Amino acid sequence: MAAPARKILILGGTGEARVLAGLLAEAKGLKTVTSLAGRTAAPELPPGEWRRGGFGGANGLAVYLEREAIGLVADVTHPFAATMSRNAAEACRRTGTAYVRLERPAWRPERGDRWQEVENIAQAAAAISSGARAFLTIGRKDIAAFFARTDTNILARMIEPPEAALPPHVAIFLARPPFTVEGEEVLLKERGITVLVCKNSGGDATNAKLAAARRLGLPVIMIERPEKPAAPSAATPEGLRDLILRLP
Repeated sequence: MAAPARKILILGGTGEARVLAGLLAEAKGLKTVTSLAGRTAAPELPPGEWRRGGFGGANGLAVYLEREAIGLVADVTHPFAATMSRNAAEACRRTGTAYVRLERPAWRPERGDRWQEVENIAQAAAAISSGARAFLTIGRKDIAAFFARTDTNILARMIEPPEAALPPHVAIFLARPPFTVEGEEVLLKERGITVLVCKNSGGDATNAKLAAARRLGLPVIMIERPEKPAAPSAATPEGLRDLILRLP
């Protein structure tokens, strides 16, 4: 009788999570379940099993891990999903479940960049100069923090529209990465953008905007990442797969 497959919960919502699910699907003796946050109405589904929605904090996740006999949790959430990562680390600690994480390398300023680094969304909103035309790529969840900046013009790009009604000085348009440097440069010029506001998400899918801002000499308000719990980690899905396969 064959041994039961080792069950892995992938905390997803990113392109890397889909890649990891595909890589692990090729490994013998493994079964994956990818959890999607549920914020996107039509997500790109990963290989293997998947689920949508939250767990109910660390307590709910701990119950899920034990009920589903999860042997390992692979945290491949967005670099700014700090609450989910903290809950996952705590649930794994309580249940004795192995916990690993993908750490996408952060962006670093290059020669010619004009970065102002801030700690959070509130500081980013306050840092925009009066009269500026700001281009925001921060997602829909945090857009409301900029509603009070009526002395500016805000253009925000996101995958899906926010639920809140937009004030007159805020406009959005919908687009999904990846983007090209040339396309981003045209966008910044045509819209008369004077400052870029973004989160330090890292990765290649959305870094073209930084190169375009560098070419145009535009300032960038860069929101730094929140801290996450210490964990065995890798920088790529391939590296995380190898780490998982090495674990007992």
